[in-house]
Amino acid sequence: MVHAVKAKLSTFDLTIVVISLVIGMGIFQTPAQVAGYSGSSLIFFLAWAVGALISYFGALTFAEIGSRYPATGGFYKLFSFCYSPVFAFMVNWITVISNAASTAAVAIMGANYFCGAFNLEIDQASTIALVTVLLLLGINLLGLKVSKRLLNVLMLIKIGFILLLIFSAFFPSASVSIVEPAVKENNSLNAFVLCFIPVFFTYGGYQQTINFGGDVEKPNVVVPKAISRGIIVVMLLYLAINYSYFHILGLEGLASSKTVAMDVIGLTFGPNLAKFVAIVMFLAVIAYVNVSILSNPRVYYAMAEDKVMPAFFLKTNEKTNVLTNGVIVYSLLILATLFFIDSFQKILQYVMFFDSISLISGALAIFILRKRKTGESNTNGIFKVIGYPFIPILYIVVYLAVNVSVLIANPFAFFIGSVLFILGYPMFFMIRRKLNT
Repeated sequence: MVHAVKAKLSTFDLTIVVISLVIGMGIFQTPAQVAGYSGSSLIFFLAWAVGALISYFGALTFAEIGSRYPATGGFYKLFSFCYSPVFAFMVNWITVISNAASTAAVAIMGANYFCGAFNLEIDQASTIALVTVLLLLGINLLGLKVSKRLLNVLMLIKIGFILLLIFSAFFPSASVSIVEPAVKENNSLNAFVLCFIPVFFTYGGYQQTINFGGDVEKPNVVVPKAISRGIIVVMLLYLAINYSYFHILGLEGLASSKTVAMDVIGLTFGPNLAKFVAIVMFLAVIAYVNVSILSNPRVYYAMAEDKVMPAFFLKTNEKTNVLTNGVIVYSLLILATLFFIDSFQKILQYVMFFDSISLISGALAIFILRKRKTGESNTNGIFKVIGYPFIPILYIVVYLAVNVSVLIANPFAFFIGSVLFILGYPMFFMIRRKLNT
């Protein structure tokens, strides 16, 4: 039985939550990939606009799911309830890998900025990222905890960067390409589909609204308002910052840039401020990676508590209160991704394959919950998506296109992702059999 959670969040609170979930570090890197795939300014900006609209539809879909089934545990509990424990394991198994790959991608991005700040060869980024993750692993094993204040400061830094980058478009500067052209020549449809990979990676995060449906009073009113306002703010910020990138670097310069924000600031305000920006960006990335190492092992812990992962992941250091085994395994997954895949763009393709499976499966749950009339006895009411079933169907179709785009861009990533997902099936039964003996 699902119990309602006492309301704690206002419309404003939840709006800030939505914005915070969506605006990560990707906006400082992924526009380069979108520019490279697009081949034209029309497709470039259209991809970002369509990405905002589809993400808005997805956020509304997951808002209803969270309103109907406000369970702690997010996707794992939802999939177990709507489908089966084995499918829930399969999806969360690849989600764990996806989170590690996402963190590896962010670490590569930070290393690129570090190389740019100190005039190092860009080929050294992977080594710097590896060393950074190892250092953070050691720190976390000592029991370091990131405070809420640090996270708030990180968010302010990101918003400040975005505003500074937007302002750059209106500052007298050299509006030229800074490197050799690297825009790929694709037909329009193919180019547009390929843009889905980096665009939806950058807009991701709204799906976590699934965890907040029970945290507000009158979710049928508060949730849609918060999501609408949050996604609109994000969309305006993203379109504005991409205009700034395009205005200053040009499409070809943007496509070839490894450190987009640093290059824009350098052309606008000079190399000294650009180096400062790069260093602060690297520190912000370190904070993000550190939070990821701290938080994701809790997924293993929760799954181990439900006996769908070995008790090995329940081990906690009594002195430091660190989930030692979980932290080590998660860090090793990040390192493995960095060791085998040294490109931000390639890591992105693996991440979006994994994410699209979980998001498609999660969105399909709305049809099951509606059929079962889950949550409709809630006296506070529930939020329902306007335009059902067309909006969820459109969202699902677009994310199927994301998988197609991964297949087009990197067939090997599609193959490996499919194999890892299927491997979750025998793993579930092997683990359960071992735990029951």
